[in-house]
Amino acid sequence: MTARGEILGMAFSDEDVIEFLGRAGLPDAEDLLDDPSWVKWRGADPHHYEAA
Repeated sequence: MTARGEILGMAFSDEDVIEFLGRAGLPDAEDLLDDPSWVKWRGADPHHYEAA
């Protein structure tokens, strides 16, 4: 996962994404998961974390 071009880490769950967004300064990160202006899902469908 990246934010503003900085690698934050690998997300394995929504909880990981929420944690990374919180570390990036977004306190209401859970509300942003389904907002495409904040979270761009790549490589799989949203909320899908199984290995390809």
